[in-house]
Amino acid sequence: MKLVKIIGWVGLLAMALALAQGFILGDFFADGSELLSNPWGIVSLVDLYVGFVLFSCWIAFREKNTLAIILWIVAMMILGFFAGSAYVVINLHASKGDWSKFFLGARKEDVLN
Repeated sequence: MKLVKIIGWVGLLAMALALAQGFILGDFFADGSELLSNPWGIVSLVDLYVGFVLFSCWIAFREKNTLAIILWIVAMMILGFFAGSAYVVINLHASKGDWSKFFLGARKEDVLN
């Protein structure tokens, strides 16, 4: 679990730095229009959002609190895997080394019984 925590923290840091660079040096609308005018840019966005939706399905499965589900999924759709990395790091620490609790979350008892 220690390796996964390290990977989660590295992902969170990498995403924070990439987002900061994009907001500081980029022009969201100009750069976005260039991305959308390129067929491979569209492929990349579809790929990215399919990943967001699949990851969000895991969030929706493991959480029982509807508000938490909504907030995490909205965060995923806006902040991408910055939010995903934060979700993983938070839940790795909350699981206290229990992989089944990490993967199943609040549904652990339901699934294992």
